[in-house]
Amino acid sequence: MVFVLALLFLVIPFAELAVIITVASHIGVVETIALLILVSVVGAWLCKREGVGVLRRIRDSLDRGELPHRELVDGALILLAGALLLTPGFLSDCVGILLLLPPTRALARVLVLQSLARFTVVGRVGRGAGRVARYIDIRETPRR
Repeated sequence: MVFVLALLFLVIPFAELAVIITVASHIGVVETIALLILVSVVGAWLCKREGVGVLRRIRDSLDRGELPHRELVDGALILLAGALLLTPGFLSDCVGILLLLPPTRALARVLVLQSLARFTVVGRVGRGAGRVARYIDIRETPRR
């Protein structure tokens, strides 16, 4: 896991820099900087708009007495999209814009919920060889 994170922190900035240099060589340095700023401003506006919509849906589901799990995942994905859009770079901007679009965000939500469901199977804690796995059934835990 540490190797993967180190690789991501080294490869992604170099890829972003390579794309920025390529774009700057085609359209110019000033235009590239202006485009990066424009995408950040438009992305922040889209994040605000989508975030307000998610807050409204959370409030509506709570008013109906339902748990807003889908809406909370949407909110987290919008927050991630905002962070990616504010980070300078065209690759991160593309991923951020994709996360802001409702169809691709729905696909990402399904993937996130499936991966979360894998880790929350009846409250299982710990995994892997050499570790002691403890099983806690959350449904049968006495309340105090």
